[in-house]
Amino acid sequence: MKLANLLTPDRIVLEMAAGERWPAIVELIDHLVAGSFLAEELREEILDALKTREDQVSTGVGHGIAIPHAFSEKLDHVVAVFGRSRAGIDFESLDGKPVHSVILFLVPKKDYHLHLQTLAAIAKMFTNAGIRQRLRDVDSHQEILDIFTGKATRQPANGAT
Repeated sequence: MKLANLLTPDRIVLEMAAGERWPAIVELIDHLVAGSFLAEELREEILDALKTREDQVSTGVGHGIAIPHAFSEKLDHVVAVFGRSRAGIDFESLDGKPVHSVILFLVPKKDYHLHLQTLAAIAKMFTNAGIRQRLRDVDSHQEILDIFTGKATRQPANGAT
């Protein structure tokens, strides 16, 4: 499962308003509901599932990345949204550093294997420091999507890769 297959320009939030973990998650879920990518009647159930997951341990995995995720019996396909915060979000990350990229995804409970595939795809992409930096530097939804699809050619101004 490629992360790029789960995202479209309208499933990308260029600059998140939230500065803390839970408000950031709510902001992304509300973005999905507003765009009709998630049924409004599922909002509270999904937020409860995400809260339960976050109460176990923060999904702020380090290196400025957070991967909140949850399951629902009422979904029939994986739903994802990407949010960026140049200022950083206090996500209570494992490394104690602010989060700049949040990839939230929801998986049908019946498709548990998709959860593992999606996590693997995200982990593979975000091990690259150059990708993490480019996601912070670009200015448009399409440029972010191009990074996820591997079409991005623009390098950061400081030349880091």
